Amino acid sequence: MKLLQQIRNIAHIRPNTVAFVSPNHVTTYGELWNQSEKVAAFLLKQTIKKHSPIVVYGHMDSSIIASFLGSVMAGHPYIPIDTSIPADRITHIIANAEAELIINTSGHPLPLVDCKVTNIIYEQIMSDLHSSGPIEESNWVEGKDNFYIIYTSGSTGLPKGVQISADNLQSFIDWMVEDFPIQEQKRFLNQAPFSFDLSVMDLYPALMTGGSLFAITKEMIEKPKVLFEELLRSGAQVWTSTPSFAQMCLMDPSFNEELLPELSVFLFCGEVLPQGICKQLMNRFPRARCFNTYGPTEATVAVTSIEVTDEILKAYHTLPIGKPKNDTEILLFDEQGNLVPDGDKGEIIIVGPGVSKGYLGQPKLTDKAFFTYKDTPAYRTGDAGFRDSDGNLFYQGRIDFQIKLHGYRMELEEIEYHLSQSTFVQSAIVIPMDREGKIDYLLAAIVPAEHSFEKPYQLTGAIKGELSKVMPAYMIPRKFSYFHELPMTANGKMDRKRIKDMVLL
Repeated sequence: MKLLQQIRNIAHIRPNTVAFVSPNHVTTYGELWNQSEKVAAFLLKQTIKKHSPIVVYGHMDSSIIASFLGSVMAGHPYIPIDTSIPADRITHIIANAEAELIINTSGHPLPLVDCKVTNIIYEQIMSDLHSSGPIEESNWVEGKDNFYIIYTSGSTGLPKGVQISADNLQSFIDWMVEDFPIQEQKRFLNQAPFSFDLSVMDLYPALMTGGSLFAITKEMIEKPKVLFEELLRSGAQVWTSTPSFAQMCLMDPSFNEELLPELSVFLFCGEVLPQGICKQLMNRFPRARCFNTYGPTEATVAVTSIEVTDEILKAYHTLPIGKPKNDTEILLFDEQGNLVPDGDKGEIIIVGPGVSKGYLGQPKLTDKAFFTYKDTPAYRTGDAGFRDSDGNLFYQGRIDFQIKLHGYRMELEEIEYHLSQSTFVQSAIVIPMDREGKIDYLLAAIVPAEHSFEKPYQLTGAIKGELSKVMPAYMIPRKFSYFHELPMTANGKMDRKRIKDMVLL
């Protein structure tokens, strides 16, 4: 695979070039490749099934990247799991993936109940003197083999694993390197956890071009003073994040060119990019270029882009998500599966080599969303959009109940499922609350079951406590409202519009 060959070449030619900067350690390309070979050699000695996925557990450290690369060098896809993911969800992922081995890079125990999986501490692999490279290319993941599997929110209450092949990933990387000004060994900000596929937008383009990554951990983000000290130290040239993270930073007036004098590129993905954020960034970073991108996990991170210029800001109140990459076609279908003309709204269909083969171990869900169009893989996104006369694509929300909040994709049905399982909930519905054209937070409208709490906040705390055991924190609604009953539509479904109106009264 071209990506692995390139990383190996850089490691051999420029071994002292910095690859990754974490809070406690600076890792060079030479060190990263040597550690990756150790992981691969260790895995090749294990009695696990061919192509069996390797779960990699941890948070924002070079050991995670070495575990990723070592896994695929040994012929195994990896499944990234951040330390913020609850144990129950990890157990579900392991069961669905039929994973046989976890590499724990966190430095802390990973307590899993009733989970038959080998748990390996990363340091144990590094201390094994018999585990070393080089690893023959014949062992590497290639072509249609899975490179990684990322688990996203699922409507059944269980996460679903999106399979991304080596070819899928290479198509994405080639586009990033060719179409964006990110070459020449730039310094990339690594803000998204590796279990969130936005991280792929900085991780592999950086390694492909001999650049370096600077980790912004969740601990830094929780302390603004520390965050800005680290941003100053990063010397970042390429900024990759959701618009929400940039918006949070913009609240501090010191977030400007003086803080990051070498910043030259903003890459946004994961949610709607408001025009106001771009205007502020262009004022504060006048020499930086700003790009809006779009794409679901199922099509490998992103498939469309547009550079947001002064002309674009003047021409469009709502920013377009641009045009597709060269090897990809975007179609717009109506409800009958017919192509719609320019200007008409339709479901966004992605056709191209970045489209996944489907959801791991879930053939019914795969058949529902994935198909072949003129002998090319295609994916029904569930996103609504239209194309203007200039060929620019515009995103117009979901045609179902799947949403993106702060860059995280989730299905409202999954959150509602877990709410319904609470001992304190009789019935519930989750309402996305909008602000300035994008989802600001989730509200849970609940008919409570019998309980002994005197105050609503006590009830809310109890429900949140139960949810935290089965869902990541980003999926838990921010606000809770309680009702004696929830209105229904004529066909017997929850009337989301009326409920939202009730909340806003």
